[in-house]
Amino acid sequence: MKIDIFDTTLRDGFQQEGISPSVKDKLAIAKLIDDLGVSYIEGGWPGASPKEEEFFSKAKKELNLKNAKLVSFGSTRKLNNTVEEDPQVRALIDSETDYVCIVGKSSKLHITKALQTDVSNAIDMAVDTIKYLKSKDKKVFFDAEHFFDGYKEDSQTSIEILDAVIQAGTDCFIFCDTNGGTLPDEVHEILSEILNKYPKVKFGVHFQNDNGCAVANSMVAVELGVDHVQGTINGYGERTGNADLCTLIPNLSLKKTYETISESSLSKLTQIANHIAELVNVAIDSRHPYVGSSAFTHKAGLHASGMAKDNILYEHIDSSKVGNFTRTTVSELAGRASVITKALEFGIELNNEEAKKLIESVQNLEHEGFQFEAADASLFILMNTVKGVVPEYFSFESFRVFSERRNSENVVSEAVCKISVKNNRYVKTGEGVGPVDALSKALKSALENDFERINEVKLIDYKVRIIDSSDGTEAKTRVLIEFTDGSKQWSTIGVHENIINASWNALCDGFNYYFMTS
Repeated sequence: MKIDIFDTTLRDGFQQEGISPSVKDKLAIAKLIDDLGVSYIEGGWPGASPKEEEFFSKAKKELNLKNAKLVSFGSTRKLNNTVEEDPQVRALIDSETDYVCIVGKSSKLHITKALQTDVSNAIDMAVDTIKYLKSKDKKVFFDAEHFFDGYKEDSQTSIEILDAVIQAGTDCFIFCDTNGGTLPDEVHEILSEILNKYPKVKFGVHFQNDNGCAVANSMVAVELGVDHVQGTINGYGERTGNADLCTLIPNLSLKKTYETISESSLSKLTQIANHIAELVNVAIDSRHPYVGSSAFTHKAGLHASGMAKDNILYEHIDSSKVGNFTRTTVSELAGRASVITKALEFGIELNNEEAKKLIESVQNLEHEGFQFEAADASLFILMNTVKGVVPEYFSFESFRVFSERRNSENVVSEAVCKISVKNNRYVKTGEGVGPVDALSKALKSALENDFERINEVKLIDYKVRIIDSSDGTEAKTRVLIEFTDGSKQWSTIGVHENIINASWNALCDGFNYYFMTS
């Protein structure tokens, strides 16, 4: 059975607090979603703002979707407006999309309290709008707002609206759980009753995730025969978000046998989800099902031992099917199988004695506050240290860092570092927005004479955690630094009571890793 995936990231998803992409970003995201192979992309609400108008204007010329149909979103005509004169309806026409999605009330409570009118007027508003849009050769989807709550309050009214909308010629009637409080058993009960009465009508669902059941509710609906599901990439949306397509699509395709997107498109899911996350500047939870960085990560020694025999022992699917990959982390819980497996990811072969030695080192260091799960580059160096193959690219003599507030708005940090490279002693300074930035620039300045490409290395993230706050200002500090050279990324860790020294150790690991792997 083919399931139409209706992506509403650009509209409903971007109602999430903290997300406000530019028109350029919206166009880029639309292309990524199209590349995923969904059936429909809801572009936004034309006429709602200048940004939305600009998006649809540019979409006509620049978008060139290959897989999906672009959908414009709006509402039924306003109360006491004619449909021909309603500016929102006019904006839908002007968007020049072949498909439109309009929202209308399907709850008596909302009709009487929110619209402050009666059911008859609400039906007329919906029917007039649908018929007018159909007369303009539009395919019309109808989002029945608050349908499930309305049905539970007064089923007769909700069914009356459903009948009228279907008779008006809507191409798909979408049951919306707008407040996101409906449970799977309620979805099953309500939709079972309705779908049996309307076997030839095309139905869809739109679930919010306020009770954490949006994906489960969507799957229940599909099992009952609904063949149109709406959701967003990474579950973005107002409050707690929408049905998460990055979970729903693989559930339907891999756990069931429904046709959603192609296998080749599904294998891009992790990449596309993360790319969109970067564009909207909202990081994906590492534990996100299917596409999170920890979704196929194994820490416990028992798991790693099993994974060394067969991935299926501790993974519910082949991670490559969604474009993710299996990863082993090394911690104080690791056994020999874990560290040997992890080493092989780096191209390092450890014998049993070396693995035992590495485990002891990791356990001792993690007791001091180190944590290698997010610092693969530091772990790589530690593995090579155990094998005795870490070259000394430079030797440390000293560093000095100070910060100066020069006026009410400007604080500048300066650093001096002294190192030796190939018997050449260097004393270099660096100036930055903070002490770590200054220290990094000073170190790079000292290295650049002997390592020409060192300036390709950039610091892209810096995290600090106080390990035991009960020690106050004497507490140990854990520093994580993420680097890139434009083609790859790596992370390192430093731990010390002095935050600058912890940062220096992480910086040195970062540059040493670059030298060892370039």
